[in-house]
Amino acid sequence: MIYLNNAATTYPKPQCVQEACTAVFHRLPEGQFRSSGSFEAGDIFSACQKRLGKLLGIEETKNIRFTSGSTEALNKILYGLGICASRILTTATEHNSVLRPLYNIPSIKGTPGIVPCNKEGKILPEELEQRITPEIKAVVVNHCSNVTGCIQDMEAISEIVKKRGLLLIVDVSQSAGCTLVEADGWGADAIAFTGHKSLFGIQGSGGYYIRSGTAFCPMFFGGSGKDSKRLVYEAENYEYDAGTQNGIGIAALYAAAGYLLERGIEKIQREEQEKIRYLYQELSRIPSVILYGNAEENKGPVVSFNINALAASDTAYILQNSYQIVTRAGFHCAPLIHAYLGTEKSGTVRVGISDLNTWEEMESLVKAVREIGGFVS
Repeated sequence: MIYLNNAATTYPKPQCVQEACTAVFHRLPEGQFRSSGSFEAGDIFSACQKRLGKLLGIEETKNIRFTSGSTEALNKILYGLGICASRILTTATEHNSVLRPLYNIPSIKGTPGIVPCNKEGKILPEELEQRITPEIKAVVVNHCSNVTGCIQDMEAISEIVKKRGLLLIVDVSQSAGCTLVEADGWGADAIAFTGHKSLFGIQGSGGYYIRSGTAFCPMFFGGSGKDSKRLVYEAENYEYDAGTQNGIGIAALYAAAGYLLERGIEKIQREEQEKIRYLYQELSRIPSVILYGNAEENKGPVVSFNINALAASDTAYILQNSYQIVTRAGFHCAPLIHAYLGTEKSGTVRVGISDLNTWEEMESLVKAVREIGGFVS
């Protein structure tokens, strides 16, 4: 089986991640602020924060908090900032992990402003700037589209947002681990990430970062393992780690971050982009294939396409059942972008690659799509 659904969750995981998960069951449990445990290098939680800080361009690593993934992280960020959705500007490329909280969290729900994208999924900075009104207080941007792989120009976007004195929230779920992320360089006030995609952690891991000085209220309260007699918090004394942390998920994320730091993000990005360019080049030569985006703009590890006369779900079904190639079909939890791609009817077939995919697998995919396309042309 060839697995090309890495934009949903990566598989397989590096050997060190598998070993880290197994090792958790053979040592004393880690508990943040609760026990010394047996982690050789000290507190695994802070150690993982430090490694993630290097990957995400964050100096204030103590402000990285762990969650079950980016969905929980984005809910916590949007709830905690307490800004009404009608005063938030976001984009047509966003995942439902941003859109649904804005429309549904009771304390902030409303209709956000939406910045359109082009047919590659690119947000034009001038379009964003034109939509900033005096009422807008924050901007939420998806760094890398999970549908087209388009990486946004965060430098230009950040310059506009900061010039207006707005908060900048960046979703790096699709880019963390495979693309340079520079939270501090962007002046980001909040970052959300998931652990189980290109960061190579396991499902149920992820987190967020809040810049010091940003007014932020936790969504959850409960046991934290410290200052247990306190029942009432003042805003400046909030604790953000209520409940038992996901020890196995954090151990896996720590190992995965070590793997990525050793491999080098720039090297990973360069090698993945070579494979993506190959897929664009070869798939574009098949007359019945419709590609969304191009290799110049879409530099994330994602390619979306369709085959004429076939629904996306049918193409994905044939790939998996006749060629043993796993892809993903549909709208990919990003409903707004499809109006700009012209894929509102059935979405796209999405190929998501990882650092562990091979050139032989890329060639097998092209061969399979060529054969399927030949049958329906």
